[in-house]
Amino acid sequence: MNDHDHIESIKQVLIMTRQITFIKFIGLTIALMSMASAADQIHKIISDCIPFAPAVNYGVGIYPSSVFCADLDGDSDLDLAVTNYWSNKVSILRNNGDGTFQTAVNYTVGIGPQSVFCADLDGDGDLDLAVTNYLSDNVSILKNNGNGTFQSAINYEAGHSPYSIFCADLDGDSDLDLAVTNFTVYNISILKNNGDGTFRNPVNYAAEDGPHSIFCADLDGDGDLDLAVANEGVASFSTFKNNGDGTFQSAVTYGIEDGPWSIFCADLDKDSDLDLVVANNYSHNVSILKNIGDGTFQSAVSYAAGDGPYSVFCADLNGDGNLDLAVANYNSNNVSILGGNGDGTFQSAVNHEVEHHPSSVFCADLDGDSDLDLAVTDYWSNNVSILRNLSETHPVCGDVNSDGNTDVGDVVFLINYLFKDGQPPNPLADGDATCNGVVDVGDVVYLINYLFKEGTPPSC
Repeated sequence: MNDHDHIESIKQVLIMTRQITFIKFIGLTIALMSMASAADQIHKIISDCIPFAPAVNYGVGIYPSSVFCADLDGDSDLDLAVTNYWSNKVSILRNNGDGTFQTAVNYTVGIGPQSVFCADLDGDGDLDLAVTNYLSDNVSILKNNGNGTFQSAINYEAGHSPYSIFCADLDGDSDLDLAVTNFTVYNISILKNNGDGTFRNPVNYAAEDGPHSIFCADLDGDGDLDLAVANEGVASFSTFKNNGDGTFQSAVTYGIEDGPWSIFCADLDKDSDLDLVVANNYSHNVSILKNIGDGTFQSAVSYAAGDGPYSVFCADLNGDGNLDLAVANYNSNNVSILGGNGDGTFQSAVNHEVEHHPSSVFCADLDGDSDLDLAVTDYWSNNVSILRNLSETHPVCGDVNSDGNTDVGDVVFLINYLFKDGQPPNPLADGDATCNGVVDVGDVVYLINYLFKEGTPPSC
């Protein structure tokens, strides 16, 4: 064989090698594509399993009804404030910095404290307490001494049977006012702040039967804060649009399922307006009402929760950029977690056990690990349950399906996303492995090369 023939033979071998390599790649891709039909189910299983450690319980007063997480002593971790309905106290539990808590310190408020909100009411840079007292028809304000201890309560008249409270700047004067639901007289009270943490007499607005829960948010996008109220007595919720000065228009009411007990506002479908979530105690579900964009709402879509949903909180619990739901179920002694799909729809509930009759849930990073834990009041157990989040909110680079590893599942996930309209990659794990500014087939090839041919690992 002469040199020319030898060179031609080498060329043919190289061509055949490239063809075989390409065929192998195509074969692997086809195999992976055949697996891609399962990718949606894989993603669902992963997202459903937002893991929490078993509840750790801390004693408080008698019949704890509400919990709020905030940095009350200025040490950069989040403490707990808990209302105790039967002992007429609010309990303060200081965080040790790791998500464990010191013994409760109790402060006297009015009779039958039902709800607590932590906010800087007097403008001195620390967080004070506002508490509704259901049986004494007033609101207690406890000013913070700056170190997480509190002055004696100062009480302000509200309506009859004040139930829920929210602190917000309703009149645009840069201090925080109070919005209160009055359960048995079917109205809401607005108490404007004088600027120093003292409050004017209430101005009342007619609501529906049994206003139970209130949330302040800019529902119509005009820059001021409106009101959303869950009406337990007539299976409805109402919105009150702000005139811009802390006065409100008449209620607009929407029908909903039975026993609306708790309401929360958040942008659930990522369209830059605020939607509503309502926990329905008697129909054992949560209702999602999407904002049309002007503060009016589409018909409710409901998702099953546990037995007797009492409280709902929206937060990104698994770090995928979507808002999930945490629901305290009073009768089934558990908390339901419904993973958000990012478009305002939700996955089936996964339940986590707590103590007897959970009445309130709050999501916050209690142990400083950058994911959100749960604090739950257990009404009949006289304690608060802490459930630490075990999710990984800083995924491995390339872990686009959020299972904790960069592996063939991520290749399947990307193929499904690119070619079969599957779920987008986890935004916290950079799917753009080639760093060309777009997630495309090149990233699939990059991951295959990394996984099967010792290529360069992806870097976020």
